[in-house]
Amino acid sequence: MSTATYDDFAKLDLRVAKIVATEPIPGKSRIIKGIIDLGNEKRDVIIGGAQYYQHEDIVGKTVIAIVNLQPKTLAGIESNAMLLAADVDDKPFWLTVVEDVPLGSPIK
Repeated sequence: MSTATYDDFAKLDLRVAKIVATEPIPGKSRIIKGIIDLGNEKRDVIIGGAQYYQHEDIVGKTVIAIVNLQPKTLAGIESNAMLLAADVDDKPFWLTVVEDVPLGSPIK
């Protein structure tokens, strides 16, 4: 594994976000469409792990998102952020915060 410099890390814009809506994607069993709230804006995202979770069960989760990645289109939907998760046998466990942190707060 290669190492990243602090400058590499500093390029990432990591923010606290809340999953405010989800919906299944017809014909897809591993991903769903979600909308996250960053406090001052909402964004569409593709969320993995649909085979482990009912889409409505993750609504309301406060998560950590990378918000300055180049958009990526999957299943015809443009994803405008990436949710960070621990990966255990391909099952995502989304990174979150314990306390009530304002949406959009930067992670450093």
